[in-house]
Amino acid sequence: MSFWIFVAVLAAAFLHALWNALIKVGTSKVGGMVILSIVEVPIGLAVVAVSPPIDPAAIPWVIAAGCTHFFYKFFLTYAYDRGDLSRVYPIARGAAPMIVTLVGLFVLSDTVSDWEYAGIAVLAVGILLMARGVFSSGENRRLLPFALGSAAATATYTLIDGLGARVSGSPWGYVAWVFVADGTFFATGMVLLRGLDVIPRNLAAWRMGALASAASYGAYSVSIWAMTFSSIAVVSALRETSILFAVLIGWLAFGEKMTAEKALAALVIVAGVMLTRL
Repeated sequence: MSFWIFVAVLAAAFLHALWNALIKVGTSKVGGMVILSIVEVPIGLAVVAVSPPIDPAAIPWVIAAGCTHFFYKFFLTYAYDRGDLSRVYPIARGAAPMIVTLVGLFVLSDTVSDWEYAGIAVLAVGILLMARGVFSSGENRRLLPFALGSAAATATYTLIDGLGARVSGSPWGYVAWVFVADGTFFATGMVLLRGLDVIPRNLAAWRMGALASAASYGAYSVSIWAMTFSSIAVVSALRETSILFAVLIGWLAFGEKMTAEKALAALVIVAGVMLTRL
C-alpha cells in the first residue's frame, strides 16, 4: 500500500466516524438521520447516471438492503439518544464483523481462517469490556440493545450487499441504487411513524445532515477506490480505525468521559476487527 492510499483510507475511516458524530451532535438524532437519508437519494441518482446499469436480478437485493438499512439507522439513532458516541460506535461497529463471520459459516461458502476465529474471540472480549463500562459508569443501559440491534442490521446488510453486488454485474451501480432505496425507505418510514414534524425545519440542521450524508458517501467511495489499488483485506482492516476516531471525537469534541477501561476496550475491538479482516 502506497503512502497516499494509506492516507486516503485513514481519511475514509475519519469520514465514517465524522458522519456518526454529526448525527450525534444534533438535538434530534432522528431528524438528522432523516435529512441524511433525503440527501442520499440525489447522491445515489447522480452516481446511477454515470454507472453501468445493474442486472434486474439484483433488484430484490437492492430492496432487501434498503429495508435492512432502515433498521440499521433506526437502532443507531435510538442508541445515540441514550449513549455516548465513544460508547455506542465501538459496540455497533465492532459487533457487526463478528456477526458476519459467524453467520457466514452457515450461509456462505467462504472458508473461515484461524485469524478470523481469533478475531471473533478478541472482538467478544472487547465488546464485553465496552458493555461492562456501561454498567460500571452508571450510563443508560438501554443503549446496549439498540447498539447491538444496529450491529445486527449492519451484519445483515453486509451479507446482502456482498451477494447483491455479485449478482448486479455493476457494484458501483448497485451501491448507488441501495443509497436511493435506503434514503427513500428511511425518510418515508419515519414520516409515516412520526409525521412531518420529524423533518427539521431549520437551515443549520439541514447543513449538518447534508454534510453527514456527503461524508457517508465519501467514506464508502474512497474505500472502494483504495481497494482497486491495494489489498481488499488490508484496506478493510485499516478502515476500522474509524472506531478510534469515533472514540477520540467523543472525548475531545463532545467532552465524553474517557476511562482507561473504555480506551482499552476500543483498542481490543479494533484489534479484533482487524484480525477478522486479515
